[in-house]
Amino acid sequence: MAEQLERCWRVVAVAIGFICFGVGGLTLGLVVFPLINLLVRDDQRRAHIAKGVIHHAFRCFVGLLRVLGVFSYEVRGLERLQAGGGLILANHPTLLDVVFLMSLVHRADCIVKADLAHNPFMRGPVRAAGFVFNDSGADLIGDCIRSVQSGNNMIIFPEGTRTPASGVMRLKRGAAHVALQGEVDIMPVQIRCADPFLRKGEKWYRLPLNRPHFEIIFGDAIEVAHFDMGDAGRSLAARRLTEHLTQYFSAGSLPCKT
Repeated sequence: MAEQLERCWRVVAVAIGFICFGVGGLTLGLVVFPLINLLVRDDQRRAHIAKGVIHHAFRCFVGLLRVLGVFSYEVRGLERLQAGGGLILANHPTLLDVVFLMSLVHRADCIVKADLAHNPFMRGPVRAAGFVFNDSGADLIGDCIRSVQSGNNMIIFPEGTRTPASGVMRLKRGAAHVALQGEVDIMPVQIRCADPFLRKGEKWYRLPLNRPHFEIIFGDAIEVAHFDMGDAGRSLAARRLTEHLTQYFSAGSLPCKT
């Protein structure tokens, strides 16, 4: 009975979290970011400030959910993230993955859906921060490389979407092309959560009986020079690197409960 009551509370707490997220996004979009746009004229500095605001807002959001008892989490290896721009590749088991990473990483950039540019709750933050939109076509890889070169930490989920409930990962090669063409080493991040929570295709209120516990593990850098085969073998190199990443993330993933 106690476990059932605790789970019911977590459902209420998740609903509170979603409401706070929406209200917070709307407030940032209608008040905070227009004020930043008014006071800061330099585009690069404005985007840097906006990224900082989002970083702290997400830290507060994650802290709120933890205090409400929605989940617990631990972070390991964050000190491995070097100063300056970097390429962070992570697996994507839950809806909260990008929130976790952006709450932990300074000057975080990411690829967002173009639809968010028209979302009333999110368009202010994503536009002000200058995030990379996924509708840029052939320029997408170049946009990601330029973001890293400008000093941002580019967060990419190579799967492109959340891992299905089956746990079978299917990574796309775009992230590998960014690493190879940009000649930037990869900071891999393992996000683990054994209990099913906000997975792809699941309703937000279908929570596990036990409180989920997240492990967010920053691993050792993957040197892309070991995979580089020059322009003539770029496609083959991207395939080899993607296969390596698939093995890396699959080996470190936890078996999901049902």
